[in-house]
Amino acid sequence: MIAHDILVVGGGLAGLSAVLAADPKLSVAVVSRVHPLRSHSVAAQGGINAALGNNPDGRDDTWERHAFDTIKGSDYLADQDAAELLCRQAIPSIYELEHLGVPFSRFPGGLIAQRPFGGAGFPRACYAADRTGLVIVQTLFEQALRKQVKIYSEALVTKLVVEGGRCVGVVVYDLPSGEILPIRSRAVIFATGGYGRVYLRTTNAYINHGSGIGMAYRAGVPLKDMEFVQFHPTSIYPKNILITEGARGEGGYLVNNQGRRFMADYAATSMELAPRDIVARAIQTEIQKGNGFEGEYVHLDLRHLGEKKINKRLPSVREICLKFAGIDPVEQPIPVQPAQHYSMGGIDVDERCASPLAGFFAAGECACVSVHGANRLGGNSLLETVVFGQIAGREASRFVAGLEKKDPGEKLLAEEALAEKEKVQGWISRSQGYRAHHLLNNLKVVMSEKVGIFRDRSTLREAIETIREIREDYGRAFVSGKCLRFSQAIVNLIEFGYMVDLSEVIALGALEREETRGSHYRLDFPVRDDSRWLKHTLIALRDGKPEISFRPVRITKYRPEKRTY
Repeated sequence: MIAHDILVVGGGLAGLSAVLAADPKLSVAVVSRVHPLRSHSVAAQGGINAALGNNPDGRDDTWERHAFDTIKGSDYLADQDAAELLCRQAIPSIYELEHLGVPFSRFPGGLIAQRPFGGAGFPRACYAADRTGLVIVQTLFEQALRKQVKIYSEALVTKLVVEGGRCVGVVVYDLPSGEILPIRSRAVIFATGGYGRVYLRTTNAYINHGSGIGMAYRAGVPLKDMEFVQFHPTSIYPKNILITEGARGEGGYLVNNQGRRFMADYAATSMELAPRDIVARAIQTEIQKGNGFEGEYVHLDLRHLGEKKINKRLPSVREICLKFAGIDPVEQPIPVQPAQHYSMGGIDVDERCASPLAGFFAAGECACVSVHGANRLGGNSLLETVVFGQIAGREASRFVAGLEKKDPGEKLLAEEALAEKEKVQGWISRSQGYRAHHLLNNLKVVMSEKVGIFRDRSTLREAIETIREIREDYGRAFVSGKCLRFSQAIVNLIEFGYMVDLSEVIALGALEREETRGSHYRLDFPVRDDSRWLKHTLIALRDGKPEISFRPVRITKYRPEKRTY
């Protein structure tokens, strides 16, 4: 049986940061569903936040001001000690990335360039043109190769295995061989990303099904604040590919079909650089009022920036527009609409990235340390992957160092791998039933129509009922082919079971939270209610059923106040 001291599941920024921070004396490996350079982290465009004060307009920036912006942006649902940790560590983390070789864009004189992002009081997003995530992933992957880290690529983890209240390893579906096999590990770090593909319109890659979050849920680990789903204001219509917030940070305008910069009606001071939840709702409202184009989108206008600036600062945006919309943003406005983009919620972990399950850690988008609260500010997600990825690697190393030499779980892991094989054989043996793509489309429709930007009690109840019906249909799923090698149908069916669970948790949390806060907008409860809801939602699987509980938000010195921009 394959065995390691620490197994990192996910080859994106959080996973690579974790493996590089782990004790080099330990046996550490990465399991990644795709090659690490195909991880969704490479799609992050606009920047990574740190209060460096390099921009002339940001000389007075400090990590404390970064923390305040993050907490205010979270609509005061972030745990403030965790947000302070994130922002305090941001500055040394950026310099470490610089020294590792990340090719940041530069101001004249050589300082790392910084641009404005929504909800930030200062221009603190460090960037590499509009390919920031891509170049950081490439740099960290090079470092992993230099350190000869073992990487199991194109391997899908299907189950988290627990024995005696401790995580003992995982079951893996190895796509190239078609084998389903166990891997024993003394500690497991999940860095498996988000769940964007449960929605019809999403900027997320096709691999972002959220199965890692679902596996933790099935293993008894609570999920936290899953009702908070971020919809990015600007995805290109109709492909829903991300158009970075950096485009607005560089001075882009949002315009309706009357030619008006309509953000003046929603955030008169910040305009296009208001937080994402406010801008996304503003765009959707304009469309619903009949002020959109073709009833579907508004325009993001970059023409006034000029060709030289667009080519230097936003080359990927221009390339995306040319290839996927057939327009040139130098000459034409970009059609944009909101699309699901990010999960503020995730696996319940503390500021050490430790979950309630011994030996199990999580970092990045799949985790909820609760630095983003009800709404994430742009530029903080890349930062979170690096800061908390490193913390996860260090803390997992400490956990392993404190264990006895004898490791349990080998017999149970073998049994769980066999059970997974039998489940797959059950799908193959059926000749009729439901196919994965039909089930997935049904789920996407209900999530988009009933658990989207605007919500209310009746539609959320309908969503939960429909999701549970879809789960019953999943019990009659089948695949037509019998070959297990690179079977996308089997991958989709394995992940779909977890997607149904996540969708139910998102809808349950949204139904329970009778207020509007950040990205969670209840038409029937349109006001934030700190007296009842200044707390985190925790949903855990107990005896096969979701159980809801709550935990107070940790407040240090930033008292909740009205959120205006």
